[in-house]
Amino acid sequence: MSLVLVGLSHKTAPIEVRERIAFGEDRLSAALLRLRTEFGLQEGMILSTCNRVEIIAEGTDGQLEAVDSIKKFLYSYHALQPPFLEDYLYAYQRHDAIRHVFRVASSLDAMVVGEPQILSQMKQAYLLAHQAGSIGHDLKSLIPRAFFVAKRVRSVTRIGTSAVSISSVAVELARKIFGNLSEKSVLLLGSGTMGALAARSLADSGVRQISVASRRPESPQQMASQFHGKSVSFDALQTHLVQSDIVLVSTSSSSFVLDSRLVEAVIRERRYRPLFVIDISVPRNVEPQVNNIDNVFLYDIDDLQSVMDANLRERHQEAELAEEIVDKEVDNFRLRMNTQSIGPLLGELRERIEEICLTELKVHQNTLPSDEYDRMEKIIRKTAHKIAHPLITAIKSRDESPVRRYQTIKTFLNIFKRDSQK
Repeated sequence: MSLVLVGLSHKTAPIEVRERIAFGEDRLSAALLRLRTEFGLQEGMILSTCNRVEIIAEGTDGQLEAVDSIKKFLYSYHALQPPFLEDYLYAYQRHDAIRHVFRVASSLDAMVVGEPQILSQMKQAYLLAHQAGSIGHDLKSLIPRAFFVAKRVRSVTRIGTSAVSISSVAVELARKIFGNLSEKSVLLLGSGTMGALAARSLADSGVRQISVASRRPESPQQMASQFHGKSVSFDALQTHLVQSDIVLVSTSSSSFVLDSRLVEAVIRERRYRPLFVIDISVPRNVEPQVNNIDNVFLYDIDDLQSVMDANLRERHQEAELAEEIVDKEVDNFRLRMNTQSIGPLLGELRERIEEICLTELKVHQNTLPSDEYDRMEKIIRKTAHKIAHPLITAIKSRDESPVRRYQTIKTFLNIFKRDSQK
C-alpha cells in the first residue's frame, strides 16, 4: 500500500485560501475523473468541507511522484499558479497517511475536538468517490476501517459527550435541572442569533412548546415558525414567564429586561417550580441578583463559556486516550495489509516446497500401483506442508519492513527454485 494524502485545513490555511480550492459536491465526480486520467493516480478520494480539503490517493509511480501529481492537479483544477498553495499544504505518506485518515475520522484533527459532523462528511465523500469509480483495493480497505476506528473511539472514550457550543450547553444544563425535557416549555425573548440557535437545540431535544416574544413587530412570528412555535406579546411578559420553564434572553436592549422584582413575582406564581434563565445578551438583559432567588437558575454568557471551557478540557483529556486507540489501530491495519500483500508469495513458496517433495515420487509413478502412489502422494504433501508451516510462520512474525519481508520471501523462493532444478 503506497498511499499519499495531500491537503490543507483550518490549522494550516485561512478561510480565503480554503474556499479557493473547495470542491462542490456536484463537481466531485468530474474532478476525480481528471485526477485519475490526467494525473496518473489509480485511486482517489476528495474530502472537501468548510474546514479542510484533502485528497488521498494511490499512484502508479512512487509516492513523491504521487504527491507532486496531486499538487499539480490542485493548481490546474482551480486555475491557480505555484507557489500559491505551498505554505498551506501538508503531505503524508504510507502509515502517516493512514494515521491522519484515522485521526480525521475520529474527530481528533477537528476545529472542535470530538464534533461528529466530520465522520458523516467523510462517509459521503467515500460514497461519491465509489460512485465515480475511483475507489480501488487500497481505499476500499482503508476508509471503512477509518469508520470502524472512529466508532471505537466514540464507544471507548467520552470525546463527544460534553457540550462545547452555547446551544448544546443550554440543552445540557436544562437536562441537569429538569431531566426529561419533553414536558417543558421555552420562552425566547428577542431575536438574537445565539438565542435562536439555543431554541433550535432545545426543540430538537423534545421540549413541548417554544414561544417567541420580541419588541420588533416583524420578528416573533417569523422566528417562531422555525420551531413550530407561537408568537406571543411582549406586553404580557409576566404571564408568559409563569407558563415557561426555560427562558432564553437574547435582545439588543441596553437595560435589564428581567429584574429581581419581576422574577420574584413569577416564581411565587409558579409555586416555586424551577425556572431556568439563560441570558445570552451583551450587555446583560437579566439583573444578576435574579440568581439569588430560590429555584431560579440564571446563566449569562460568561457562565456558559466557563461550562464550555471545562467541557473542552474534558474532551482534550479524552483525546489522549483516543490517540492511543488510533495508534494501535494503525499498527493493526498495517500488519493486516502487509500480511495480505505477501499472501500470494507465501502461497508460491508453499507450492515450491511441495513440488520439491513430490519430484522423486513422480519418477516412480509408472512403477507403483495407483493406490500405493496415491497413498504416498498424500503422505508427501502432508510432509511438505509441515515443512512449509514453521518457515512461513517465522517469516510472518519477523519484525521488519514490508520491503525487507518481501525480499526475504523472494530469497527463499530463489533457493527452493535452484534446489528443485538439481
